[in-house]
Amino acid sequence: MSTVDPKRTSEPFEAAAAQRAAPGAAVWSALVIYTGVPFLGLLCLVWSLIALPAGLLLPERLGTTVGRWGISRGFRLYIEVLRIVGAYHFDTRALERIKGERGVIIAPNHPSLLDALLLLAYHPNMVCIMKNSLMHNLFLGAGARLARFIGNTPPRRMIIEAVAALRGGAVVLLFPEGTRSRVDPVNEFQLTVGAIAKHAGAEVLPVLIDTDCAYLGKGWTLFHVPRLPILYHVRLGRRFAPPTDVREFTRQFEGYFEAELRHSHLGKWLPRGHPAPRN
Repeated sequence: MSTVDPKRTSEPFEAAAAQRAAPGAAVWSALVIYTGVPFLGLLCLVWSLIALPAGLLLPERLGTTVGRWGISRGFRLYIEVLRIVGAYHFDTRALERIKGERGVIIAPNHPSLLDALLLLAYHPNMVCIMKNSLMHNLFLGAGARLARFIGNTPPRRMIIEAVAALRGGAVVLLFPEGTRSRVDPVNEFQLTVGAIAKHAGAEVLPVLIDTDCAYLGKGWTLFHVPRLPILYHVRLGRRFAPPTDVREFTRQFEGYFEAELRHSHLGKWLPRGHPAPRN
């Protein structure tokens, strides 16, 4: 059963919808997007120019600490700018509670590209499991390598590195869908979260994300302008113990997300049901 009263969370979404319909909202939205996206790119590029020599000059442990702290502070700055200019109405109070976490897997649903930035902004020692291609990206690669983030392939190496990070006290960020959501409320979950949790003996903390706009969702380009503001609500779910049966854990974990997000606003822009399995 869902722990959230849909009536209690509907008012902020209705208020955001009213603002999007106001005169001048389209022009203001375009201005924010066409300045905000380059600002994020500039932040990442500046950090890359710092991280590249830091990765060569600093001892590994110090470099890792600096790398993760720098990413967290940079993304926190960006989130606060979005909040101040009114582009997003963030309800991220629950994330203040993850700062003291150690050795756990943070597992959110994934409606938007913003999800990873937001989670990384709230913990100074978080390791993100990310696409291998991003490890060599001009804007993200140097920072990700300095922070010892983990590429998602090959799977065996990913699991080994994630287990080592958890046992070292870091928090691992991993999206169980494997990619951004294509259906409401979540895609079919991969086995990765359960496998890592089992091998590391680590607990799994679900993060439930609700947003009323498809901006930066699957297939949305960076400069495709949405109507702003966007409401973005985050809450923590119940903690899951390390599994013994990875497949059964994954089935239960996916079912938990489906139940908790049944009354979310994701259904306003995501189609219902699981996509056809990939060949």
